[in-house]
Amino acid sequence: MADACKDCLRVLYFRQIIASPFLRSWTRGPLHMKPSLRRSYSIGSVQRCLQLLRLFGQAPSGLTPAEVGKLSGLPTSTVYRFLFNLETAGFLTCGEGGRYHIEVTCLPSEQFALSHLEIRRLSLPYLKALNEHTRETVHLLVRQGLRAIYVEKLESPQLPTTISRIGVSVPLYCTAVGKILLAYLPPDERDQVLRQIEPKYRTAHTIRNTEELRKQVERVRRCGYSFDLEENEPQVRCVAAPIWDHSGNVNASLSVSGPAKRMHMIRLRELAPVIQEAGIRISRELGYQGPVGREAEWKDCEPDTRHSATPKTSLREVIQ
Repeated sequence: MADACKDCLRVLYFRQIIASPFLRSWTRGPLHMKPSLRRSYSIGSVQRCLQLLRLFGQAPSGLTPAEVGKLSGLPTSTVYRFLFNLETAGFLTCGEGGRYHIEVTCLPSEQFALSHLEIRRLSLPYLKALNEHTRETVHLLVRQGLRAIYVEKLESPQLPTTISRIGVSVPLYCTAVGKILLAYLPPDERDQVLRQIEPKYRTAHTIRNTEELRKQVERVRRCGYSFDLEENEPQVRCVAAPIWDHSGNVNASLSVSGPAKRMHMIRLRELAPVIQEAGIRISRELGYQGPVGREAEWKDCEPDTRHSATPKTSLREVIQ
C-alpha cells in the first residue's frame, strides 16, 4: 500500500508524458495496447490514490475524511488507510481538526499555475495596468493550505527586482497576500487555520506570535487591504487586496511589491485603493456580484506609523 502511494507521483508524470503529442508521434506504446494487456497493467490502489489526489488538487481549503469519502464513494475505512499512506509518503498534510491538504511539492509548479489559467487570464489586463502604472512587480497568488502560491508575476522594469517565481509558495502569516487570504476566511475556518500556524522568524520584522497575527488579520478585514513591511523578505514591501470568486470566497489575492526605499508608507497608502479597485474589477470578471464591504476610514486602517494619508488614485486613471 505504502509503495503504491509512493509511486503515485511517478505515475502522474508518466501519464503526462505518454499523452504528449510529441511522444505519440514516434511511439504507439501503452496507448494502443490490447484491452486485455491494459487491464493487466492496471493497479487498483494506484488508481484510487490518483483519484484522491485529483480531489485534493481541486480543494484549496482541503478536505476532511468524511468529505473525501462522500466525493470518492470509497468506504470510510478505505479512505482512512489511503489518507494515512498518502500523508506518510509526503503527498498530503493533516492540520488541526483533521482536514487534509495536498502538498504543493506533489505536482510541478507549472501544472499548479496552469490549473488557475482562468483567473490568470481574467486578471492579466488589470495586472498589466498596475505594472505599467507603478513600475513595480505585480503578483497574483492563490491559497493552498497554509501557504500562498504565485500563479502570475509581472516583473518591475526597475532594479532591484524581487526573487519571487511562479509556482513558489510563501507563508500566509508574513506576506501581504497571505494576511488577505487569512482575513477573508469564514470565521470558524480562520480560527482553525490560525491555530495551525506557527510563526517563524524570516526577518527582523516577521510577526512573532499568533496573537499579534490575529490582531493584524482583524485590521486587514476592516480595511480591505494588507501590508507586508519587510516581514517575508528583507528590504521588500508589498500591498495586497482580495479577489472574490463567483461564490463569494476569497482564495486569491493580488499585490504590488518593491524595494523598501521606493515603497515608503505614503506610497503604500496611495497604492492601496488602486489595488483594491483592481481586485474588485477582477472579482466582477470572475462572476462575483456581492458586496465588497464599506470603505474604511484611513485612520482606522493605518499601521503603526505617523505619516498622513495621501489622495487616492482611481483604477480608471491607471488604465487610461
